[in-house]
Amino acid sequence: MKARNGTEGKSLVTGWDIGGAHLKMARCRDGKIVMARTVMTPMWLGTDRLKGTLKDLAELRAGGGGNVFTMTGELSDAFPSRDVGVATLLDIIEEEFGTDGTLIYAGRSGLVDLASARRLGGDIASANWHATASLSARLVGDGLFVDMGSTTTDILAMKDGAVVHQGYSDAERLLSGELVYTGFARSALIGIAALVPVRGRMTPLMNEYFANTADLGRILGTLDEADDQYKAADHGPKTFAGSIERIARMVGRDSGDLDEQEWIDIARWFAEHQLRMIHDGAFRVAMLLSSDPKAPVVGAGTGRPQIRRLAERLERPYVDFGSLIPASEDARNDASKAAPATAVALLGARHLV
Repeated sequence: MKARNGTEGKSLVTGWDIGGAHLKMARCRDGKIVMARTVMTPMWLGTDRLKGTLKDLAELRAGGGGNVFTMTGELSDAFPSRDVGVATLLDIIEEEFGTDGTLIYAGRSGLVDLASARRLGGDIASANWHATASLSARLVGDGLFVDMGSTTTDILAMKDGAVVHQGYSDAERLLSGELVYTGFARSALIGIAALVPVRGRMTPLMNEYFANTADLGRILGTLDEADDQYKAADHGPKTFAGSIERIARMVGRDSGDLDEQEWIDIARWFAEHQLRMIHDGAFRVAMLLSSDPKAPVVGAGTGRPQIRRLAERLERPYVDFGSLIPASEDARNDASKAAPATAVALLGARHLV
C-alpha cells in the first residue's frame, strides 16, 4: 500500500520522539497513522523515568514492527554535553529495542542504523524539526512549517518540496529565527515580557516562576488540559481561578485586586506578546519562501491555536499538519501534537522492508 507521502514497505512502524520533557510516539500501519500518544518524561531528573515510560508502553510495542527514533532530550541538563546525551539515548534505544528493525533519524544524513548513528551525533541532536518539515515539504511543496510544542517553536521554510534552512544546530537556529524558545504550556511568563500593562500602567514583572503559558491558555480557553501534563508553577489547582491567582503574583497582586475581565485582558496581552516573538522569527524565515502569497502556513504541535493566529498575521492560508498526513480520523489530532514521531514513522515506513 502506498501512502500520500510516497511511503510504502513494512506494514507496522512506530515513530518515537525522545524529548527533554515528553516522549512522543506514533504508530503507522500500512502507511497510515493509526494512533499517537504524548507522555510526560522529565529527562532532567535522569533517564530512569524514560526507561520506565518505555516499559509502561510495552503493550503498544508488543505488536512488533520497526521502530524509528528522533530526539531532543540530549539537550537536557541530565547530561554533561549533547554528545554524551545522544550516546546515552542511543544506548537506551539499543537496550530496549535491539538493533533489528531500528532506525535513527539523522536529519541531513537521513535514516541510519544504530551503528552508523553512533558516528553522527551532531546530525542526530535535536533533528526532529528536520523530519517534520521535510515531510511537510513533500506534501505541500512551498510554505512555512511551524511546530509549537510545550516549550519551543520551530519555524522552517519549505520550497519546491524541500525544507530550506539557514541553521541546523539549536545555536544556529536561535540566531536565524528558525527556533524560538517559547512554547504553549511550559514557558515561564517572565521569559515572554519584562513589563505588562495593568490598568494602563506598564508594570514590571516579578522575576520568579509564578506562572506559565498553560495558565494563559487556560484563562483564554485555548488550552487542551491533556496537553498540560506537568504540575502548575505553584503546584496549585489547574483551574481558571488558579491560573488567575498565579498571573496575579507575576505583578505583585492578589487575584481579587482586579476584575476577572482585567485578568483575562492581561492573559490576552501575554499571549499577544508571545505571538509577536513567533511572528518576528516567522517573518525572517519567510524571506526564504517563494513569492507566492498563497503558500500556506502548516501548523503542528499543541500550540496550533497560536499558529492559526500567526497565519492570519502573515496573510497566508493555514493548513493543519494532521490534515496532510495519511491517518485515521480519530488519530489526526494526536498525530499532529506528536508531529516529529508521526513524521519519522511515515518516513521510516518505506525503509523498513
